[in-house]
This record gives sequence, structure tokens and C-alpha cells, in this order.
Amino acid sequence: MRVDGLLFDKDGTLFDFGATWNSWAGGMIRDFANGDDALAERIARAMDFDLASGAFLPQSIIIAGTNRDAAEAVASALPGADVAALEERLMRAAATAPLVEAVPLGAFLDDLAGFGMRLGVMTNDTEYAARAHLGEAGVVEKFDFVAGFDSGFGAKPDPSPLLAFADQMSLDPARVVMVGDSTHDLVAGRRAGMQTVAVLTGVALEDELAPYADAVFPDIGHLTAWVQG
Repeated sequence: MRVDGLLFDKDGTLFDFGATWNSWAGGMIRDFANGDDALAERIARAMDFDLASGAFLPQSIIIAGTNRDAAEAVASALPGADVAALEERLMRAAATAPLVEAVPLGAFLDDLAGFGMRLGVMTNDTEYAARAHLGEAGVVEKFDFVAGFDSGFGAKPDPSPLLAFADQMSLDPARVVMVGDSTHDLVAGRRAGMQTVAVLTGVALEDELAPYADAVFPDIGHLTAWVQG
């Protein structure tokens, strides 16, 4: 079926998840713990983060969850913590995380736009962080639509934010592809009546994603040939 629009997840899709977020999370845990090793371990367990290997565990809610989910996880290890204040701190810190592009994004997005595609980003991160990251990569202006879980459309796996992209771009959802690295992304795409493509630049493995995807690729770079075909 013809593809008129591509809607991308951000972390693990446009940006390699481990290379971008593992070192950042380790640093945030140390900051929250303020030199207390036992507290650092408690925070890491709450986040499902392995301090020894410096990596998120596959089951971590933070991988596909919202900034609020991350704040609540941290707060569970900090009795009396203000969740709203933690959420604000995480949002601002995340906006400055080191970014590792899954592929050189500028040329990749230009190629897709050259085919007449409408392009969007829907992330369970905040819209503030999404725009900061896309701006840092020099590609924010290449997207017609950028939304976070806090943009008023809901969060994945709810299909509503995906359908908002299709509606704002005047596209048939069946001719839109949701591209992501988690089952949240793909389930949302299926619920929205969209085509779905999984990429392996996140934490999830192919056998976890394949049941929900029309195609599974090592990274988004393989999309260019796929949408033409």
C-alpha cells in the first residue's frame, strides 16, 4: 500500500537508545544519590537500571514510558520526594542528554521528504525534550508534527496521538507508517489502523517486536527503500 506519511518514535528509533540514554541515566542516578551508594542502588532498582553494566534492563518502564513514569519510579526510592519537582528536573536534564543518531538524520529525512512524505515524531517523552533533541540534531524543522505525551493527545500505546498526526496532515491512517522500537509504538500503530515498522536500535529484540510489525529493520535507514517498494 502507498505510504504518504511516516510517524517516528524518538528514543530508540531516531536516536540509538543505549548510546544516548544509558550513560545519562547512570549520571542522573549518581546525582540523585549524592554520594550515597546504597541510595544509588535503590534508585537504580526502581528504574530497572543495572549500575554494574551501566544499562537499562529490558523490562524498565522508562524505556517506553513517559517522563511522569520516570519521575514516579525515582520518587519511589526517595521517600517524601516531590514527584512534580522530579518530573521537571528530569525533563530539563533529558533535554541536554548526549544524542547518538541511529543514522545521519538530515540526509535521511531529506530523502523521505523528497518522495512527498509528511513526517512526524510522537514520543512518550515531553514535547519540550523532543524539540530540544531534534533541534540539537538540526532536524526539528524537517518534521511537520512533533508531539510528546504532554501535548494534549495522550501517550502510546493509545492510538489518539497517532491519529492526531494523520488528522492534522489530512492523511488516511492506512497510508501512514508508525515506526518504533517498542511494542508500545507498534500496538499504538495497529490500533490506529496504520502500517507498522519496528527497528532494533532500542532495547527490544526482533522476536518481541515482529508479531506487531509489518517489517523489522536493523535501523531506520532501511525505510527509504521500503517505502519506495
